[in-house]
Amino acid sequence: MKNDLRSLVSDNARTLMRCAHCGAELIDTATGMTCSGCAAHYRRLGTAVDLRLTSRKNVDLRCAVGEELDLTGIEFGPLELKVDPATSGRAWHLAPELLSHLPRATSAGQTMLDLGCGKGMHRGLVSDLGYDWVGMDYSEEGAPILGDAHALPFADQSFDFVMSLAVLEHLRNPLVAMQECFRVMKPGAALIGTVAFMEPFHGNSYYHHSHLGTLSSLLSAGFRVTHVAPTLQWSVLQAQAEMAFFPRMPSVLRRAVIMPLLWAQQAWWSLATRLGKVSDPSLRIRQSAGSFAFIAYR
Repeated sequence: MKNDLRSLVSDNARTLMRCAHCGAELIDTATGMTCSGCAAHYRRLGTAVDLRLTSRKNVDLRCAVGEELDLTGIEFGPLELKVDPATSGRAWHLAPELLSHLPRATSAGQTMLDLGCGKGMHRGLVSDLGYDWVGMDYSEEGAPILGDAHALPFADQSFDFVMSLAVLEHLRNPLVAMQECFRVMKPGAALIGTVAFMEPFHGNSYYHHSHLGTLSSLLSAGFRVTHVAPTLQWSVLQAQAEMAFFPRMPSVLRRAVIMPLLWAQQAWWSLATRLGKVSDPSLRIRQSAGSFAFIAYR
C-alpha cells in the first residue's frame, strides 16, 4: 500500500474533506492530515483516514418550539416497490421497497456519502447508481474514512446523496447529526435511511425513533420529508425474537415460534376494525414496526 492518502480515499473525496473542529482545509502530512486553521492533526490509521474529533467540541442547536408538527404531504404507509431491475437482488439486508427508491446520479462526478458504511458493502451498489462512493464510519475496520456523525469532516454542500442505515439510534445527539447531514448536502440532495423503533436495545443504541420522532428529527434540521415508512419485513415480534428472545436460533425455528402470533395479530385487527373497535387499521403496522425507513430532501 502506498504511504500517501491518495491510496486510501478517492481524489474527489479528498477535495471534500475538512477539519471536524473548525471546518478549515486539511494539509497532507507524512503521518496523516493537519488542519490549516486550528492545527488539529488527524492520523492515518491502517487503511483509514482518521478524521474523528481529537478533543471536545461544543455545537449550537436551534429548534423551533410552540408549534404543531406539520404532517402535510408526508406518507406514513409502507413504501411502494418501484420496478428497478438494475438494483434488484443487491444488498440483501435492504428491503426491496427501500432499495427501489434509491436515486440515480443524474450526471458524472456526483458524490454519495455512506454514513455508517461499515466495511463498505454498499460500494458496488452505489457505483452502479452512478455515484462516487464516500464511506465513513466511526470505528469499523474497513471504512476508508473514520469520522463522527455529530461533526462531519466535510465541506458545506458536498454531497448529492446521503444514505444512513441503522445509524441514528446509535447517536447520542441525533438532532445534531441531522443538522450536520443537512449542512454537507447540496440543495435538492436526497437523504435516505432507516432507524430502529421497536427493536431491543443493542450495541450502544440511545434513541429508538417512532414515526413522529423520526419526522421531528428530520424537520428540525430543515429537511423536506416525503416518507416515514414502517419496515414490513421487520416487525417488533421479528426484531425481539431475533435480537433478544431467541438469538442465534435457526431462522426456521424462530419463524415457527412467532408466525402464530403474527397471524393472531392480523386476525384480531381485522375483526376489531369490522366491529368498530379500531378506527385506523394502519396503526397496526406503525405501532408494531421494528424500524422505520425515511426519505427526505435538502
